Amino acid sequence: MSFAPDPLATSGIVVVDKPAGMTSHDVVARLRRSFGTRKVGHAGTLDPMATGVLVAGIERGTKLLAHLVAEDKVYSTTIRLGQTTTTDDAEGEILATADASRISDADIRAGIAGLTGEIMQVPSSVSAIKVGGRRAHELVRAGEAVDLPARPVTVFSFEVAQVRREAGFVDVDARVHCSKGTYIRSLARDLGEALQVGGHLTALRREAVGAFTLADATPLAALETSPALSLTLDDALTRAWPVLPVTAEEYDALAMGKWLAPRGLKGVHAAVGPDGRAVALVKEQGKRLATVFVARPSTL
Repeated sequence: MSFAPDPLATSGIVVVDKPAGMTSHDVVARLRRSFGTRKVGHAGTLDPMATGVLVAGIERGTKLLAHLVAEDKVYSTTIRLGQTTTTDDAEGEILATADASRISDADIRAGIAGLTGEIMQVPSSVSAIKVGGRRAHELVRAGEAVDLPARPVTVFSFEVAQVRREAGFVDVDARVHCSKGTYIRSLARDLGEALQVGGHLTALRREAVGAFTLADATPLAALETSPALSLTLDDALTRAWPVLPVTAEEYDALAMGKWLAPRGLKGVHAAVGPDGRAVALVKEQGKRLATVFVARPSTL
């Protein structure tokens, strides 16, 4: 194993505090200009109205993104009961309005209980899910009907922070911890339907993607002025996954994509060599400890 200067010194993760009014693709375009590279991508799309944690990969950090997309998410949100929209959020056209003043706090808690745990959720019709090779939201904007099937998701917690009442509407401030693929807009829609008054999302802020939180995030404007990684590739790997120390010989084997003898590990681990550099993500598969992502391949 070589102790030469790290070829991945400019690779890693940037945790952006995304501003409202921009698509996730817009953020990537800004980062490409700021960091001077085309090799920039993001894990987990945020809608234009949403703010908060958007994890971006720089250089070889882009190869890590597919593994981060699968992580749990945490959101703070505001749901308006008493009104439905074409997009299930505040950016759509109003479809119907109902008096929600009769809805009690107990009703809200009961409705939320039915949307907590392992549930089947129908994604919003204006989601980025592909239907016949095209995004659902593109089909909707083209005037085509979109019927998306329900999918299993997990809402680990759905906690109400505050309930505010005004002019026949009920605004519910909540915090949601959920699995990959959960649509908060759909939770707002379904809560409104369960309470028979309709509902839509009026605010959404992502607080965390797996191990990366708002505490790690930098406003996009600051990154454009002073571009810098939030975490190196080593820091990102060892933050997000348990560490498995490996010898220099094992490090070299993993760098070549070879497998090691099993060690009774559960789940994915970050294999780290004697010099503190992470070589790969590994997982036990049958009778072998195999790589699922090689951070530092021997060909690098």
